[in-house]
Amino acid sequence: MSELSEAPPTAAFQRRPQTLRNKMDVMVKEAAVLWWLVVLLCAAAGLVAGSDVTQPEQLWTHQGDDVTINCKHTKDSSYYQMYWYRQLRGEHMKLIVFTTTVAEHDFGNSDKRKFSATKPNAESGTFTVKNLEAADEGLIFCAVSEHSDTDVGGG
Repeated sequence: MSELSEAPPTAAFQRRPQTLRNKMDVMVKEAAVLWWLVVLLCAAAGLVAGSDVTQPEQLWTHQGDDVTINCKHTKDSSYYQMYWYRQLRGEHMKLIVFTTTVAEHDFGNSDKRKFSATKPNAESGTFTVKNLEAADEGLIFCAVSEHSDTDVGGG
């Protein structure tokens, strides 16, 4: 018998699942880089009942693409203020943009080159993330609130 014998079949069989598992891990990691999953929840932290605000549950798209998320509500037209929040993995939720039908959108410290928003009417709005990267993976929240003319000043 030669000293250069092949490994017993059980050893070869044991290595194959490991190789397959490694290939699957690589495929999953590549998919995470190439595909961006946005899970959209209709939670509004007390601003509006979740059943009154609708948006898609999830979206898939390619890295490098822009993705636009639609949000609408069934409240009356006094609910024309819309908020878009984003929560990245391991981070707290952050307001990206406040939109309204009567004033310019307020992006605060958010990058207007990365995000855009529209508010064509009181009942709907869109939020766009541009040039998707793997680091953009996260949760996007849409919320609406009723306009109030409450005077908080003294007088």
